[in-house]
Amino acid sequence: IPAGWKYATALPVTKESSDGIEFGTVSLTTLVDSPVLTGSHMNTYDLSPGKIPAHRLNTAADSAAMAEVPQEQITVLRQLVAETGALFGARHYRHYDFLLALTDHLQPNGLEHHESSDNRVPERTMHDADLMETQMDLLPHEFFHSWNGKFRRPVGLATPNYQEPMKSDQLWIYEGLTQYYGVVLAARSGGWKPEGLREYLAATFATLNDRPGRTWRDLEDTAISAQLLYGVRVAGTSWRRPVDYYEESELIWLDADTLIREKTGGKKSLDDFLRAFHGGEGSEPRLIPYTLDDVVAALNAIAPNDWKQFFEERIRSHGPGAPLAGLERSGWKIVFNSTMNEHEKSEEEAEHVIDTQFSLGFSAHYPSGDNADEIADVVAGSPAAKAGLAAGMKLVAVNGRKWTPDILREAILAAKGSKEPIELLVENEEFFQTVKVDWHGGERYPHLEAIAGKADVLGEIVKAKAPAVR
Repeated sequence: IPAGWKYATALPVTKESSDGIEFGTVSLTTLVDSPVLTGSHMNTYDLSPGKIPAHRLNTAADSAAMAEVPQEQITVLRQLVAETGALFGARHYRHYDFLLALTDHLQPNGLEHHESSDNRVPERTMHDADLMETQMDLLPHEFFHSWNGKFRRPVGLATPNYQEPMKSDQLWIYEGLTQYYGVVLAARSGGWKPEGLREYLAATFATLNDRPGRTWRDLEDTAISAQLLYGVRVAGTSWRRPVDYYEESELIWLDADTLIREKTGGKKSLDDFLRAFHGGEGSEPRLIPYTLDDVVAALNAIAPNDWKQFFEERIRSHGPGAPLAGLERSGWKIVFNSTMNEHEKSEEEAEHVIDTQFSLGFSAHYPSGDNADEIADVVAGSPAAKAGLAAGMKLVAVNGRKWTPDILREAILAAKGSKEPIELLVENEEFFQTVKVDWHGGERYPHLEAIAGKADVLGEIVKAKAPAVR
């Protein structure tokens, strides 16, 4: 690596000198599974001081200041390590390294490995509340994969080599269960406070509930089509459906979790399934494949039920409407009002995209920056779609005035007391046209509201299970 640079990896190191770094001999599988993070501005933080196995956060950033992580975030990650110990009761790695690249020059992403995770986020994430809100569950998600995805893996994804195609129909378990617990662990660790978590869930679940594409494409098909859906354009999302087996599976596993709690009078939960299925004896990295029948049997050992039918009904449903039974069983329901959802507000500030999906039915890039003024997507069947607005057009003006996000919001508010449509001047290549959107319902944003007379089971689910770290 260049002089003055540092590095971090889960690979064993046998020798370091001015000539380079020598790593120990490992299997091809371990080599492929062990990325290396390098950079000139790097820091390493101990997340389990004095304990074995070691857990480290390794940051590399475009500046020394952004590679520094506030103590508050270190405390959250130390609590995350403690929470996974309380959850599983066993670890299947010799040590664990979070590799975190803080840069605006890599595509934000996360990728799981047995003993590390490769995470890339915008440079200011650890120092910007809005950016942090949009990445809150990233590290918990990738960490959880060490148990679900690496130690235990659907048989169709546990191929014997790197040439044989994978069968991805059970990604709703591999990624979906991980997505659910990534969110739960982010809350248990103190990253998300209760109000912030509920705003995230409201925004996520309301979007899924209004997804028109669910009427033709079921959730299982989004998993089967994963290799085609990763990396597709935003345009057409509402009708095509993206990789919904991530977020929609949060609803499915919340449904399972609350049903177990209901059937056992609160004595058991999905945590008990995880401890039995993914815990066991601690070990070095190894792989134990599973089938859906294995998952069903393990769940039946916790709370007898027709779990196979339970899952099949949900992953093969054509809606309309997302599976919200678990949310309601947890004591909450989705409501809409004119107050902006705090999670959506953070996403807008971080991504510079205004989203009117629950009112006009489209999203647009801010007037400055990448893809300035471009319509990112239009919800199929929405007022905007019926008026002829399409993704790829550029928004020029709203009601005769050069558009800004605030101007658009003011127009939506003004139309609530009027019968006149909202006029959008748009540019489509070298052509201009006026699109008249007939919407008079004002701004609509989703939130969670407690159901009268029901216990707050959601609050119990996300309650910390490990003693607070210092």
